[in-house]
Parts: sequence; C-alpha cells; structure tokens
Amino acid sequence: MSPPTQPLSWNATHVPKSASQPSTPPAATTPTNNPNGKPPRALPWFQSNPQNPHHRPDILPRVASGRFWTQERNRFRDGTGFCYWPGEWLLRLIHFTSMLCRLEEEGGLACTWMEGWPAGVTVVRTCLDIVHLWHVWLQFRLAYVSKESMVIGCGKLVWNARDIASHYVRSFKGFWFDAFVILPIPQIVYWLVLPKLIREERIKLIMTVILLMFLFQFLPKVYHSIILMRRMQKVTGYIFGTIWWGFGLNLIAYFIASHVAGGCWYVLAIQRVASCIQQHCERNNCNLSLSCSEEVCYRFLSSPTTIGSLCGRNSTATFRKPLCLDVKGPFAYGIYKWALPVISSNSVAVKILYPIFWGLMTLSTFGNDLEPTSNWLEVCFSICTVLSGLLLFTLLIGNIQVLLHAVMARRRKMQLRCRDLEWWMRRRQLPSRLKHRVRHYEHQRWAAMGGEDEMELINDLPEGLRRDIKRHLCVDLIRKVPLFQNLEELILDNICDRVKPLVFSKDEKIIREGDPVPRMLFIVCGRVKRSQSLSKGMTATSFIEPGGFLGDELLSWCLRRPFLERLPASSATFVCIEPTEAFALKADHLKYITDHFRYKFANERLKRTARFYSSNWRTWAAVNIQLAWRRYRKRMRRPAIAVVENGSTERRLLQYAAMFMSFRPHDHLE
Repeated sequence: MSPPTQPLSWNATHVPKSASQPSTPPAATTPTNNPNGKPPRALPWFQSNPQNPHHRPDILPRVASGRFWTQERNRFRDGTGFCYWPGEWLLRLIHFTSMLCRLEEEGGLACTWMEGWPAGVTVVRTCLDIVHLWHVWLQFRLAYVSKESMVIGCGKLVWNARDIASHYVRSFKGFWFDAFVILPIPQIVYWLVLPKLIREERIKLIMTVILLMFLFQFLPKVYHSIILMRRMQKVTGYIFGTIWWGFGLNLIAYFIASHVAGGCWYVLAIQRVASCIQQHCERNNCNLSLSCSEEVCYRFLSSPTTIGSLCGRNSTATFRKPLCLDVKGPFAYGIYKWALPVISSNSVAVKILYPIFWGLMTLSTFGNDLEPTSNWLEVCFSICTVLSGLLLFTLLIGNIQVLLHAVMARRRKMQLRCRDLEWWMRRRQLPSRLKHRVRHYEHQRWAAMGGEDEMELINDLPEGLRRDIKRHLCVDLIRKVPLFQNLEELILDNICDRVKPLVFSKDEKIIREGDPVPRMLFIVCGRVKRSQSLSKGMTATSFIEPGGFLGDELLSWCLRRPFLERLPASSATFVCIEPTEAFALKADHLKYITDHFRYKFANERLKRTARFYSSNWRTWAAVNIQLAWRRYRKRMRRPAIAVVENGSTERRLLQYAAMFMSFRPHDHLE
C-alpha cells in the first residue's frame, strides 16, 4: 500500500579508456564511425579501479565538464535508469505501486527502457479490478433500507430492481465512486503513456505523471476502503472487535503513511537527479539521448551472463564517482541528499525499505532533520510532511493510549483499590496479621475474578439470556444438592437466577458455630473443613469437597410452620483449607423459592432426603452409632450375669447419656 518506492537505478557500462587517449577529447564524432548511420550521441566518461574488472556499481555518469559528453560512440558505453511500477494488492484495501525502468546500452548507445517483470503485477491488478467490477454488479441487486421508512419503525427494505439501480446510480459514494476507483489508470499509464514519454526522453514529466496518478488512484482507494469499513460497522456493529486488532490497525495505518511519504520523497529525489543531469548537459552543450528502440525489456527472462544485449551490461567497465550523485557536489539536493546512495544501489530491498524508513523517521520526528532548499516543490513537500507527521503521530499516540487504558483499566482499578486499602489499614492501625489476610484475600479475588464482578457483566442482558447463562454456570452444581435433584426445571431456573459467586481465601472462616446462617453455599472448587463441638471437649471434624454444600439449616427454617423470622444458628464452624470459590443462595431468596413452590417441598420424600444428607443429622447419627458400638463391645466383654432389671436400667442410662452428649437436630420438618 504505497506510492512508488520500487528500485530506481542508474546503471553505467563502458570500455576502459586507452593509454593513448588525449586529455582533451574531440568536440564531436563523424558519421562514418556510426554503423547504423545515426547521428553520433555524446556520452559521459568513466574511470574505475582496473584491478577489479567485474566491478559493476550502479551510479550516475559524471557530468562535471563538456569533455565527458563528447566521446566516440563505439568506444564508450553508459547506463542509467529509474524504476517505478504500480500494482494494487487486496481489492479496495491494499494499493502498492512500482515500475521499473532502466537506462542501458544498445549497440553502444545509452538508452532508457522499462523492465517487463512487473507485467505480473498488472495481471493481478486486472484480476482484482474484475472482482471489484463483480462487486459493482452485485450492488445493482442488493436491497437497501428506505430512509423514508426510518422515520417511523425500524426501516423497510426496497426489493424493486429498478429502484435499487436508481438509488445506487444516484449516490455519489455509490456507483460513480466505485467506477472511478476501478478505472485502469495504472495499466494505461505504465503501458501506453510512459513508453511514449520514454521515447520522447521526458524524464521529469514521467515523475510528475506518477505523482498525479498516485493522488488520483491511491488516495481515493484509501477513502473508498474507509467508506466500506464504516458500512460494515453499521451492519455488524463493530470491526475487529478485540483491542489488539485496533492497536495493530493503528500501527499499520502509521506504517502506510510512512510508506506514502517515503515513496513521494523517492520519486521527487529521482526528479531532482534528472534536473542535475539536464543542467550539466545544457551547460556543456551536450546532446544526450536516453531512449531505446524497445521501451520494454524482459530482462528477467534472459541469462544473467548476457553481455552487450539490449538489457545487458559490459563487465569490463571503468568508473569514477558521478557528480550528480555526490552529496558534497555543487548541486543542492536538500532533503533528497539521503536518497542518492539509494538511487545508486543495486539492491531492490534497499530501494523499497529505505524510503519507508525515511518516511517513518520523518513523520515521527515532525521533520526535525529536514533541511530543504529554496525549491518551491521541496518546501511544499516538507510542509506537508511536517503537518502530516504532527497529525498522524498525535492520532497514533492518542489511539494507543486509549487502547492501553482499555487493556490496563482493570489492573489500574485493582492497584487503586489496594492503595486505598493500604492507606485505610495504616490509618486504622490494623495488626500485621489482619493486614496479611486482607492482602491475601484481594490477591485471591483478583486471581479468581480478574478484577470483575461476573454478575455485573450480565445484569444488563435480557432476562431470558441472563437466566440461560446462569443456568449453564450453576445448574450442574445445584443438581448435586440432594434436596434439589428431583425438582422441576422451573424451580431450578429460579434458583440459578438468584445465586451469586463468592471467593474465600485460605484459612478464612466462612461461618462460626452458633452464628446465624445468612446463606446457603455450593462449593465450586476448594475444600472446606467442618468442625462441630461435642460434650466433654470433643470435636467432630469432616471435609466438604467440590460439589458439596453447607448451610442446609436454611431448608428446614424455610419449611417450618409457623414461620420464624429469626435465622437458624449454625451447628458447626466452616473454615477454608484451600482458596475456595462458591455460589451463594441468600436466605431470603431461598425463602422466596420455598414459598412460591411449597407444594414441591411439602412431601415426606423430601423430608427424608433432607435429613439423610444433612450434616447435622449425619453428625448426630454418627455419635449415636459410636456410642452404641462402644456399649456393644463393653457388653460382650462382661460376664453374662447381668440381671434383667439392672440391664434395662443401664440401657436407659446410656440412652440418656447419648442424648445429652449429642443433641438431636431440630429441623421442624415433622
């Protein structure tokens, strides 16, 4: 997606100068030395290191004085060139331009030609234009929403083919703009206009045409892509929904702007080099012709060792540094001085990447390194570059800050909360033990929830969607409660809609024995230790694994008649031995469910199930079983001499002792 930054090279090939060559060359050559019968053409003079005969740098001819432009035609050879070819990749979104021309020797004459390998780019561009043409055809058959119907109601689709076509043609951003962006302007320019300009040796005009074509093709393409993205946003609601997509798109846009600035800078630099050649040529009264008999040469199809062909170069050339590519020379290049090594380079990668780097550096520094000359075009280009860099860099930084703020908002919120908690704990002079517990809980809550409340995320959703989400999260866990296994789906949906997630840190007490039970908990992950105090300092201990529940005292409390407002007391102490996540069902929510679906809870089977799985009833039963087992073992060890009345008295005393040691739970389910 760029203006021209494809390789521009000036190639020169010559035979070495003989030792007997006079210091002052003749002013002109005679027609008899020309085998083609054409008037002689003055060529520049080169010198290079004779120890390296295969040295082939791509440099511009030296044009310091007139003697370098008046040599014999058959004794000197010269090559210069510039490159540019546009091609469009990714329909309506990607636009890459490049064209390759070279100035080579043909029968000993310097000439300019276009390489033919970019013909493949033309084919791709044409195929993409065909796809875009199909898109235009499709627009004539796509229904649209009538604006008149948007006044009242949600809009009405227009299906009539004639109305659709009329609406599409009348829209400026519709048919006419789509037709304009697919005009084959690059194909016409590069295969019809540029060869003609090469034949006429109008090098500076070629660069002007390239820049104008960029303005009338690349910029409308970008605007067209923006329009299409906005249309997609109206239909789908968003484009590239993730934050990182937005971050990447902003960087890509800045990179494309750098490519555009670098490409224009490179083309203008070529134009400045051509101006240098023309000025020196006019000063020395030379007659330099730069057009080949064949404007297009498919060099990539020929052997790279070919010498003396239309596209070949003589490897026995001698060179010296050209004046028009010398930064310290008399010609002022201004902001284009860094392009001179790129122009003389023979590397395609350098010619593409260096202009991009220049554009990126210039836009990022707001043109601080620019030192323009008094040339009006150079000054205007510098002003546009500085303003564009200021605007684009500000937008880039602003958008990135917004995206980073969206990414870091939750972490920043967590940091602010921790800072406020630290300030509050210092102000209240909490002991270190409590401070450590607070920090540990906040860390555990952040690790489990990611700094967000799950219920707040779905509270604004429609009721049916919210209920389905909560059902997906909780229904399997709630079904593990034996009391809820055989309930109807309607009751389960109401239970799932009222549960809320909770997080407990390690060694945190969920509830103490004797405290009112405010909610019923369903363990999702982690382990909970249950401790119940018995008589004589004994303690009954058990563990609740994931899938278990606690707070079942609320079940009998909700079903009790007459109902008491006082919450039931907890029969045990529950402590988390691991970081625990659970779903909580508050007492008032459970009371609401049992009241509205009481006919499902008031049955004998539910009463037996509640007592069978109740931790209180299980503890009571375990204590009585242990007492009975001990009594049995003691009776089996004694001699069978007990009197019947004494046995009945002892049995009665043991039963009373068991009742006093382990209180029977009161569930009010009778």
